[in-house]
Order: sequence, then structure tokens, then C-alpha cells
Amino acid sequence: MNISSEFSKYAVHYGSHNVIQNKVAHKLISKLVTQPKNILDLGCGSGALCKIIDWEYESFTGIDFAPGMLELHPKSDNIHCLYGDFNDASLFEKLASNKYDSIFSASALQWAQDLEGIFKSIKELNVPVSFAIFTANTFKTLNLTASLEPMLRTVQEVHDLQKKYFDAEFEIINYRLEFESTREMFKYIKQSGVSASRKALDYKQTKKLMNEYPLNYLEFEVVFITSR
Repeated sequence: MNISSEFSKYAVHYGSHNVIQNKVAHKLISKLVTQPKNILDLGCGSGALCKIIDWEYESFTGIDFAPGMLELHPKSDNIHCLYGDFNDASLFEKLASNKYDSIFSASALQWAQDLEGIFKSIKELNVPVSFAIFTANTFKTLNLTASLEPMLRTVQEVHDLQKKYFDAEFEIINYRLEFESTREMFKYIKQSGVSASRKALDYKQTKKLMNEYPLNYLEFEVVFITSR
């Protein structure tokens, strides 16, 4: 496993709430050795991955369970957005009748209820994969300061499942996102969706955490799984 580190200083200056997700999507695309013509994106959101693809393709199918996100996703004659939940096994039964050259998922599979079941279903489609999955050391210092358990699976858990189902390169990248104040940091957490609407602390506990948090940045840990 290769481990590298990147530092971002964008959140306040650019007013963006999906800085890390966009960096992850760019990294995922940069790891490709081919340019697939028929693409499936699981958990496509508002189209971060679709927007950065710069080659011609025959079809792009984006799947998401949030209608509001699908409304924002780019659309054209060869871009199709479908409502669907990768936690629903019947979705993969429907997808099996279609032809794909590559299956992507950027910043979504960390919310899988049964990641092994999803990996198994994707494996049965017999298509190269490119995944980016946030893991347990995301918000590491914040969780330690607040005495919270990580929401996400560990790197080792994801790696064990990857080895079981995919012959793939496995890379860990740690990102940092700097803020000008803890208030801006917590605003980002609330508005970016990275906490999955987690409400583990009450107002008093949140205020205490804001006062005691020792860093001026948030940590993100992402694993990249790409077919060899």
C-alpha cells in the first residue's frame, strides 16, 4: 500500500463545501490507464466525476438515491441519471443487463450498509472498477477530542474486502483541509455532507469541542481501489 499526503487550503477562500470530494474525483480519474466508453457511476451525486471526464464516451450512467442531487447532475443524450440505491441488491440485477467498460464510485461507498455484499454484486458484473472510499481516520483528531467512535470502516477492513473480490491497486491518501476558524470548520462539517448528518453532540458539547479542538484543519483518509 502506498501512503501519501496532500494539503488543501481552500474551504474559506473559495466558499466551497465539496473541496475534498472534488479532489478525490480528480485523483480517481488521474489513476486511469484507459478511457472507458461506457461508464457507470455509483453514488454519482451532482456529477463531480462526470464533469471532469475530458474524453469522448458513448454513455455515462449515474446512479444516486438523492433526487435533489440527480437534478443537479449534467444531462445529455449520452448522460443518463437514474434513481437507485447501491444498498438495494435488486439494483445490481437491473444493471446486469447493461454493458459497462468501467464502474466508478467516488466518495460514496463509505456509506454502504453492507460493503461486502456490494463488492460481491459488483464483482459479478465482471467490469474494471475505480473506487474512492473515505475511511476511519477521517476526522481523526475531532473524534479523539470529542471521544467519539469513528463512523467509517478502517483501512484494514476495506483492504481485506478489496483483496477478497478485486485484483486491484490499493492506495491510501490523507488530505487536510485548513480553516480560518473553528466556526468555519464546523460550518463546513454541517453543510458539506461529510458527516452524514451525524448529530452525536448536543449544543453544549459542540461548543466545548469547538473551544478544545487543537488543529486549524480537518483530516480526511481516503482509500483508492483501481483495477490492475
